[in-house]
Amino acid sequence: MSDAYRPGADVDASAYRPGVGIMLVNGEGKIFVGQRFDSVVEAWQMPQGGIDPGEDPWTAARRELEEETGVTPAHVEKIAETAGWLSYDLPPELRAVLWKGRYIGQRQKWFACRFTGTDADIDIATTHPEFKAWRWADPDTLPDLIVTFKQDLYRALIAELGPHLTRPTRAPTP
Repeated sequence: MSDAYRPGADVDASAYRPGVGIMLVNGEGKIFVGQRFDSVVEAWQMPQGGIDPGEDPWTAARRELEEETGVTPAHVEKIAETAGWLSYDLPPELRAVLWKGRYIGQRQKWFACRFTGTDADIDIATTHPEFKAWRWADPDTLPDLIVTFKQDLYRALIAELGPHLTRPTRAPTP
């Protein structure tokens, strides 16, 4: 994978907000995406969020997934994770707005997880909702659904984690 998705030697990693992301895959091999409330464009994203002080990335990933989707750890099986940390840069106009201007982007550890529940186990009407809609997306079209500044990161995620996403051999259950 190109270093374009990781903080380079010329950029201090502390300039990036530490976070996690979850590629939640259903029995049909499709990936969960949600449409953010605060987005003015029709852009989707996988669940992601920050790491709390003292929290390890896997714990943060499960917490963020439940906070954003209502999916509990009981309905998640980790199948893969990125070899290292990936990053993206925010567009200059968002840097001063997000995270009080402290970061130029986000540095993330990503996890591919099998969703063992049903669609009824997903509830985006959480205590602090982030998504106004959700759906299952095909991995091949996923990067096209994402905001422009994250598309290269999503392509890198599909390249790295995609081989771990097996297609079903049986018909999906209703």
